[in-house]
Amino acid sequence: MSIGALHSLTPLERGYAHAPMPVQELEKVAIVHDWCPSFRGGERVLARLCRNAKNPDVFTLFDFLPQDVKDDFFSSISFTTSVANGLPWVERYYRSLFFLCPLLIEQFDVTAYDTVISSSAAFARGVLTRPDQPHLCYVHSPIRYAWDEQFSYLEQAKMKYGPKGLLFRYMLHKLRTWDCRTANGPDLMLANSSYVRARIRRIYGRDAQVVYPPVELSELEYASQKDDYYVTASFLAPYKRTDLVVRAFNALPSQKLLVVGEGQQLADLRKIAGPNVRFTGYLPRRDYIRAVALAKAFVFAGCEDFGIALAEAQACGTPLIAFGRGGARDIVRPLREAEWPTGILFGQQTVDAVVAAVEHFEQHSDAISPAACRANAARFSAERFDREIAEAMVAVRAACKKRLDGDV
Repeated sequence: MSIGALHSLTPLERGYAHAPMPVQELEKVAIVHDWCPSFRGGERVLARLCRNAKNPDVFTLFDFLPQDVKDDFFSSISFTTSVANGLPWVERYYRSLFFLCPLLIEQFDVTAYDTVISSSAAFARGVLTRPDQPHLCYVHSPIRYAWDEQFSYLEQAKMKYGPKGLLFRYMLHKLRTWDCRTANGPDLMLANSSYVRARIRRIYGRDAQVVYPPVELSELEYASQKDDYYVTASFLAPYKRTDLVVRAFNALPSQKLLVVGEGQQLADLRKIAGPNVRFTGYLPRRDYIRAVALAKAFVFAGCEDFGIALAEAQACGTPLIAFGRGGARDIVRPLREAEWPTGILFGQQTVDAVVAAVEHFEQHSDAISPAACRANAARFSAERFDREIAEAMVAVRAACKKRLDGDV
């Protein structure tokens, strides 16, 4: 059942759905999240869900969040982790334990809760629930490395061939089987972008309602006057394609690039960068926002499921130059396609395409105003997220009841 199906409810149910009904009015809520290695986009969604649900219990495979983050965003929230969380130095290799994660997620006992919300980019959706237990799943993405991005992950990990590569492919095959088996567990799926909705439809044969992640507009500094540099920011992993941005600015020596973030690719990026490219490493939140707000544009060459950093850049009044696939298509109002454009989309993940997009922006930057970018970001506000999650909670309970009554 989709949120659109709310119109089939009784007048009383419809009135309840459209009233400001926070999730916290539910009794006992379990929120299952894949893992919490650091506080990034998925964890920001988790924090907002926790805020709405009023002291739910969180179940997550691995929890490496610093205590100050817990104090700021998860005060009084109880976290339950898997037994693997206690392994020595597990934060160094937890991703390599993906083949155990389906088993581990199934060991969480959430059957005592009135409602289950899973926040899933991989495994959380597979938690075991009662037949009469409403289960709402917020899908950040189907398991990227198990489906259409398997081949790029294998290439990046240098496991395309040989016995190790064959074993890895077999484990991914088993993971796909489990993933499909658990796809019908939730009563209702929400997708964080149109791109993820299309992937859900193709992989699982289910429809999903798009509910964009929340952007905290009030904490994002707006700057109408820009400095003379571009910025790119992300966790520096190969699939983010920051290497394309760095190489593009090597070919644009008169333009400055600021690279914000840490990750396994940082050392390699430093080696290939020209003198006009500067790396900041990790920045505290306030400094990060300031760096994005003052940039001429935020440049991103990866394919994100949504890309909350892109939406945050718009809230800072910063135009986007982004690869035109994934969540960027939901976020950017493209130059020459929108009345009030907020950025430029390029069509290929190549250095030449990034260079051409930056040059195009330089020629037409006057057509993209910081005010239009800020106004565009209002579509992703936290208040809008709260309202749509509340509506989804009404829909998921109605869907569960309908299923129990044998009407589906």
